[in-house]
Amino acid sequence: MTRNWQRFFTAERPRAVRRGRGPGDRSLIVVESDEGPRLTLWDAERGTVRPLSELTSGDLAQAVLTSDGGQVLSLHDDNGSEVGHVHATRLDGGASRDLTPDLPPYTLRGMDVAARADRAVITCAAEDGFSLWLLSTDGSAAPEPLLRSTNEAWNGLISADAGLACVDTTDHNPGVRRFAVTVVDTATGAAVGCLSDGPEAPVRGVRFSPVAGDDRILVATERTGFARPCVWHPTRGTRIDFDAPHVRGDLVPLDWSEDATRVLAVHVDGGIHRVMEADLESGELRLLDHPPGAYFEPDVADTHCHQWASHYGPGDTVRLLHQRFDSPLRVLHTGGPENLPGPELFPQQDLDGVRCRSSTIRSADGTSLQLWWARPREVAGPVPLVLQLHGGPNLVTVDSYDPSAQAWLDNGVAYASLNYRGSVTFGRRFREGFMPAIGDRELEDIEAAVRWLVAEGVADPGKVFVTGASYGGFLSLLAVGRLPRLFAGALAHVPMADWLAGYEDMNPALRAACASFFGARPEDDVERFVRASPITYVADVVAPVWINQGTHDTRTAPHQVRRYVEALRAAGGKVVVDWYSGGHETSGRAKALSEQSRMLGLVHAQVSSDSDSNVK
Repeated sequence: MTRNWQRFFTAERPRAVRRGRGPGDRSLIVVESDEGPRLTLWDAERGTVRPLSELTSGDLAQAVLTSDGGQVLSLHDDNGSEVGHVHATRLDGGASRDLTPDLPPYTLRGMDVAARADRAVITCAAEDGFSLWLLSTDGSAAPEPLLRSTNEAWNGLISADAGLACVDTTDHNPGVRRFAVTVVDTATGAAVGCLSDGPEAPVRGVRFSPVAGDDRILVATERTGFARPCVWHPTRGTRIDFDAPHVRGDLVPLDWSEDATRVLAVHVDGGIHRVMEADLESGELRLLDHPPGAYFEPDVADTHCHQWASHYGPGDTVRLLHQRFDSPLRVLHTGGPENLPGPELFPQQDLDGVRCRSSTIRSADGTSLQLWWARPREVAGPVPLVLQLHGGPNLVTVDSYDPSAQAWLDNGVAYASLNYRGSVTFGRRFREGFMPAIGDRELEDIEAAVRWLVAEGVADPGKVFVTGASYGGFLSLLAVGRLPRLFAGALAHVPMADWLAGYEDMNPALRAACASFFGARPEDDVERFVRASPITYVADVVAPVWINQGTHDTRTAPHQVRRYVEALRAAGGKVVVDWYSGGHETSGRAKALSEQSRMLGLVHAQVSSDSDSNVK
């Protein structure tokens, strides 16, 4: 095909809108540029939009505004390594300032700003464990440690007046990623309370009340086995639960209203999003009117719990961030007129993309799986197909804009994305269903998806390719080793190819997560790590493999990729490796477009090669 598939990558598009916590109505808009994320300051009260061109360093995709709106906080690292220090950069042209100069480098696993004070908290993972720190954003005080633990601790939050902070902890259940929410007094560091629903049911913090002097915390609980909103008052020991027994699936809390009387949540059933509002006084849940699509995207083990999420604006306004596979992020709203950013930031040009369908399929043991899929336009019968596997594993593919999916479809290749066991928003049992035999259940799910796509006449059985990044890259390599006849090739971005070699090179945050998923460290059960490693199965790989790997990656380190490549080549396998200077995340539209072009060339070459072989 000769269509201009590049249009899906070159179109200007925002990645996230993150409202500031302080007075007024300012938001950071993360825009994907050719070089990487760039920030724009949107002042909705004044109706102004200002590109922050002076901000060129740091992890801008995760940046936050200080309470006065005058500074941006972001992690500064070494070439995308995700290990460094949080800096404050003034928006009036001042220099960037390291807020933790005396701390050893750390991985950031939480950052939140007090709405009514010049204070923030960060959650750090370093060689000595996990810690929660109170920072002075105006430079008036040195960083203060509020909590330290050798067990996983994530997602630190701070109250509006900075009097309390909380963090998701696992001290009550070490080695298992089922959190409780621990609250501390920021003045003394003393523990105020801990909300736990027992060792089987995680609790995660979402946000303190936005009202000064109100100590309540919006949390997500899983007492029912599925996510539900809960409002907890730690100093009084009281709670309000929205168990919603009539709602099937997860009900994920996202935000408080400005007056803390309502809670915004998204009901997720079979991958489909429905935005709801809970009234704290009446207990009523009401469904908001909105078009089909995605309204948030979980990111459970990063600086923020969501890559992007719908949230409240001023007064009765709800800002619905909306995406679909064929439609980039845009801001919808309810509650009256509002000065929304114009087409310079949210272009609504028709890219003529293809919508994905959602289907429920069954794995080998009967487990229900949700699958997104689409056929190319004007193509009849089975065609080559790319099966995408998201990373994580505790992430999920939602109905959000995907230029890569559209590029495949525009080139006559069918596309599918599987939410395998380990994905979030399908309940606790499904999310934990891949542990501790890493890879086993996921491969059953992957095989079931391919069989279904072939049976439905979507995929040509000899021309199915598997791709993914991070954990998805790991599963792609594992699939061509343990399911060698199922795939015509693997396209793996920043994959874990050798768990044993990779474990020691991981940053501390990932090492703790790895031990939690496996239920052991390598020294405790080396065979478990060997069985899960794609390098173990290189002798069985018959399909060609492409690996795209960063030189400064501290999640899936370069050394273990080199070991896999050497082992596969020694076994007679075909493997191509493209190295790039950077970390775990692809940065910028130009690089993403280049990678897509590379993958299209590899797939078309392999399909043509197979066709020639069949003719002979």
